Amino acid sequence: MAEGGSAPAVAEGGGALRAYRALLGAQARSQAAYRTSFVMDLVGNVGATVFDVVTVLVIFGVTRDLGGFTLRETLVVVGLSSCGFATADLLVGNIERLPRYVRTGLFDAVLVRPLGALPQLLLMDLPLRKLSRAVFGLAVLLFALGSAGIDWTPGRVALAVVAPLAAVVFFASVFVLTATVSFYWVDSGELANSVTYGGRDFTSYPVTVYGGWFRALFAYGMGFAFVSYHPALALLGRADPLGLPPWAGWAAPGVAVVAATSAALAWRVGVRHYRSTGS
Repeated sequence: MAEGGSAPAVAEGGGALRAYRALLGAQARSQAAYRTSFVMDLVGNVGATVFDVVTVLVIFGVTRDLGGFTLRETLVVVGLSSCGFATADLLVGNIERLPRYVRTGLFDAVLVRPLGALPQLLLMDLPLRKLSRAVFGLAVLLFALGSAGIDWTPGRVALAVVAPLAAVVFFASVFVLTATVSFYWVDSGELANSVTYGGRDFTSYPVTVYGGWFRALFAYGMGFAFVSYHPALALLGRADPLGLPPWAGWAAPGVAVVAATSAALAWRVGVRHYRSTGS
């Protein structure tokens, strides 16, 4: 009886996976059809991440430390931030199109298909051209970790693997959370960008360079300090100048799980709130 009941579910799950693979394959083929244009897009998209690194180098051209951190230490912060954000932007960033889908009614077509709405949106226009950003962000992180003089232990090796993955999950959750605002306020794009891209810029520097309510809100109220700053402290073996205990550097996975759970709940509530075009 149990076997007979599970077969349709297994078949349905297999069919969904095949459909998602077909969507992904179609996107890859369409974007790679014009190879010269695709290669130029790959090269051009590195610019945003390169600019983050160049900005830090320019700053250290006129100062010897930034918020109490040396260039090599700051590059660890930049590497964690760039790798996490660029990868999340590749995988989830096109959720920013949701306001247009809601405004034009395209989201209605997404909902009537027998597939999950969020995976469809992510695969409908997966920006493979952004792959170069993710690769460059990873390269920056590897260079920073290799040149920072880290005293490697098994725990720090594990953190060097887990922290970037947690950053990807955190930024992806921020993308989804801010996109869900469009279910209630269609013209919310600028607000969403201020949080997503503002969060990227915030995490590219040690939080010690910020102060007052701004640092309290972004670093700890919204959790951005646990994307790159605290994991960098743990990897470098440095005490937190702001006084948080050493375990804060290992809290990134937990913060990422909280962010992902919040994003999933917000998405479900937002979809239920959606009442089609004109509502």
